[in-house]
Order: sequence, then C-alpha cells, then structure tokens
Amino acid sequence: MILFGYLFMCAIFGTTFLVIKAGIDAGAAPFFSAGIRFLAAGLILFLYMLGKRRTRLSLLWRKETLLTGTGLTFGTFSTLYWAEQYVASGLAAVLSATGPIMMLLLQALLHRQKPTAASAAGCAIGFAGVVLLLLPGLSLGMSMLWVLGCVLILLGELSYSSGALYTKQVITRFPDTSPIALNAAQMMHGGALLLILSLLTERIDLAPYATLSGAGSLVYLTVIGSMVGHSLFYWLVSRTNPVFPSTWLYVSPLIAMTLGSLLYNEALSWLTAAGGILIIFGIVLVNADGLQKLHAAMTRT
Repeated sequence: MILFGYLFMCAIFGTTFLVIKAGIDAGAAPFFSAGIRFLAAGLILFLYMLGKRRTRLSLLWRKETLLTGTGLTFGTFSTLYWAEQYVASGLAAVLSATGPIMMLLLQALLHRQKPTAASAAGCAIGFAGVVLLLLPGLSLGMSMLWVLGCVLILLGELSYSSGALYTKQVITRFPDTSPIALNAAQMMHGGALLLILSLLTERIDLAPYATLSGAGSLVYLTVIGSMVGHSLFYWLVSRTNPVFPSTWLYVSPLIAMTLGSLLYNEALSWLTAAGGILIIFGIVLVNADGLQKLHAAMTRT
C-alpha cells in the first residue's frame, strides 16, 4: 500500500501541471481557477476533519494558517497559474521542482546555516540546469511574457519554500491538530486570497467552465490534485518519514515533461531535457543527507 500510494501520488503531481495548462488554454481565468480549486478543496477537507472532531473552527482565525496559506498556496500558485499562460507545462513542472534549492538558500540566509559541500554543489548544478532550460527559449526570441513567466515560477517556489519553513514552526505550535486540518485551513486562506486577486485583476467569464477542458481541469485539480494528492502525501509522512514522500520531486517533473510532449505537443529539446535532469540531480544532492538517513532506516528495517 505504501508503494502504491507513493506511485499514485507521483502520478497525480506529475499530471497537475498539464491539467492546469489545459484549463487555462480553454479560457479559464488563472487566478479565479486557482482560487476556486483551493478554497473548495480546503473547505471540503476542513469540514471532514470537523466532522471527525480532529480540528476546531477557531483554527481558521489563527494568523499562523493565514501566513502559511499566503506562502504555500497564494504565492506559489498565483505565479504558477499566471505563468502557464505562456510557459509549457513540462517546463513549469521542472522549474517548480527548484523548491528544495530555494529552501536551502533561505536557511543559509535567514538562519545562517552553512550548507554542506554536497548541498552547495547541488545548488550550483540546479542553477546550471535552470540556465539550460531557459536558453532555448531565449535563443528562439521568446516574448518577455515567457521570460517573466519563468521568473515568476521561480519566485513562486521562493514563496513556497518560505511557507514550508514556517509550516514546520506552525506544526510544533499545534501538536494536537492534524496536519491535514492545518493544510486544509491554509488552502482555504490561500484560495480566498487568490479569489480577491481575481476580482481585482480579471474579468470573470464562466463560459470556459461549461466546456470539458475547463470543467474537467477544475474538478480534477480540486479533487485529485489538491484533496487526494496532498492527503496521500500526509498519509505517507505518517506511515514512513518526511523525506521519503518528498522524493516525488525527482519523479513528477519527468512525468510532466513526458506528458506535455506526448499529449500536448510541447517542444522538448535535448537542451531542455538536459536542464531538467541537471535540476533533479541538483535537488538530489541538496537532499543528500536526508536521503542517506532514509536509506539507512530502510536498510535496518
């Protein structure tokens, strides 16, 4: 069951980038779609946890869940959804995998934690991979919107990393609260902020959601992407350890690049593939210590 759950989670996270792209190409407003997705997913999960008496309504009024939702959901997905108007889904997936590198840089800057030699090498290799990914587009004279989209995805991962680091503190402050309830609350806050941004910047047209691509994208991302995928992640954490489920970052971007190329005719050059592999290899080096501990634990069992 653990292996099946892990593979299913990787498959889910590997498909979400293409499904986001399909919904946006159908004409769905990026911020509105993201807002509805996370507000609905968070609300359903939170009501479920309330019914199980594993959380309290007061959790929604805590500033901790608001700040977490701002970093993990609002900052990450406002940039990703907007960028996928101009950036291929496979490229977006690989750029989004730079989160651990961003997290390491934040820890070094904010907490003055000196990275290990492997982690420093991983950052350098990951950065080289990003450069390789961007070179084909720049050489082909891509528009500034394409460049801006790539930069915003990286900034979104910086937001995600800051939110993830803060989440570790939040979990210790609420030891009796289920992580799933905390995740549901932050998704509701992030979704609400995305809807506010949508009202301020977008013209809402509901017609795309009457199409198969628009409606299917929203339902899939809400139910499968947010509710099932994230619940599987927390279930795997509870059954194994925090490191093992996070290795989806090494698998899902490759799935996303392959699906984008095969199903959506997205261009996949050798240079782009090499950049993606370098980024993933860099992430492996950044997490080398955690992976060694995971291997040692699995060997003992």
